[in-house]
Amino acid sequence: MKLTTKGRYAVTAMLDLALHTGDEPVSLAEISERQDISLSYLEQLFSKLRKAGLVVSMRGPGGGYQLNGDPKKIAISDIIAAVDEHVDATRCGGLGDCQNNQRCLTHDLWTDLSNQIRLFLSEITLADMTERAEVRETALRQKKRIEFLSLAR
Repeated sequence: MKLTTKGRYAVTAMLDLALHTGDEPVSLAEISERQDISLSYLEQLFSKLRKAGLVVSMRGPGGGYQLNGDPKKIAISDIIAAVDEHVDATRCGGLGDCQNNQRCLTHDLWTDLSNQIRLFLSEITLADMTERAEVRETALRQKKRIEFLSLAR
């Protein structure tokens, strides 16, 4: 199964945005610092997320990004699809040409697994993730680390 860094980082960044959304937009620099993701990489991801309608951008001083809608309506699968990721456990990309241009013995098994993963990710929203105690604890730890680092500067 392939879920590359692109998909993982997009979900992480969107979850960070959901956790820190308020009246003011969240800058990519803030997300970059909290999540240790390259700013230029975030810019590429957020361009795709904006085109998919998952986020809106605000320009100028104090600009940044906000979720475009209710986090209860943004599924993890939507985020992964927005950055052109596909969850696929087959070796053939679902084409059925896995073994000498023929379907292999386990093609249907891996196709079914891919479908189950997609279904699982479509049933989890950003709101579901923000409500998890472990996620909130991690976000608090990250916030404290950033505050400590900014005081040390």
